[in-house]
Amino acid sequence: MSEISAADVAKLRRVTLAGMMDCKKALEESEGNFDKAIEIIRKKGQAVANKRADREATEGVVLSKVSSDGKLGVMIVLNSETDFVAKNADFMALATKILDIALAKNPANLEELKSLAMDGGKIGEKIVEYVGIIGEKLDLSYFEKIEADHVQSYIHPGNRLATLVGFTKSGLDVQVYKDIAMQIAAMNPVAVDKEFVSQATVAQEIEIGKEQARREGKPEEMLEKIAQGKLAKFFKESTLLNQDFVKDNKMTIKQYLHSVNKDLTVTDFKRYSLNL
Repeated sequence: MSEISAADVAKLRRVTLAGMMDCKKALEESEGNFDKAIEIIRKKGQAVANKRADREATEGVVLSKVSSDGKLGVMIVLNSETDFVAKNADFMALATKILDIALAKNPANLEELKSLAMDGGKIGEKIVEYVGIIGEKLDLSYFEKIEADHVQSYIHPGNRLATLVGFTKSGLDVQVYKDIAMQIAAMNPVAVDKEFVSQATVAQEIEIGKEQARREGKPEEMLEKIAQGKLAKFFKESTLLNQDFVKDNKMTIKQYLHSVNKDLTVTDFKRYSLNL
């Protein structure tokens, strides 16, 4: 059998992210054949992934990033079973690499992202390999993107909450964009404005309002009017443009944006939080 050099082990580690001893064993088993060693590590990852398929991967990281021209923003969630793994440097490096590929390739959806090339394989395959390396279930569970005249991202400290938000105007004070991205993180709106709230949600809120009023002993003929009033309060508290601005509650977000530029508004936003 050919001698396994430290350089070969280091090269295999760079490609697979597997531990040094796992790489050395794979090279020994493959008698120095690099491609076979990669396949050995991949099969190990698949075997471990199969064993842990029924586990829950509810920890992990939420990351968002914007292109250099500010026109495209992407967000991903890479899950792990434990917070310990989520804080691991190699895990963060994997998540960051996937995020950068998503930003560079601009896939249409999550499945297309998983099929993109990374380190001699597909992203989905690499995640399975990584399962074998760390012994925990991993899952690339979420991908979203926004394209707009300007896109702003925000990642809350700890990498468990992130936002993306699109605007109709670029070239303004960056703090304005950051203010809105952080507003979304803090206040968790359900939609940009009331017309973007789904009819199912509206119907649900009306029924909740009626039931609350009914339990309070209000007359049946008053229930619809009371429910509509509660719906208006819901729109005020839960739609971004109608929320009070957290940095100045004397104005709404819509008023704040118009005070900066009369044509400035939000086109879309994404928010994802892990167990917060």
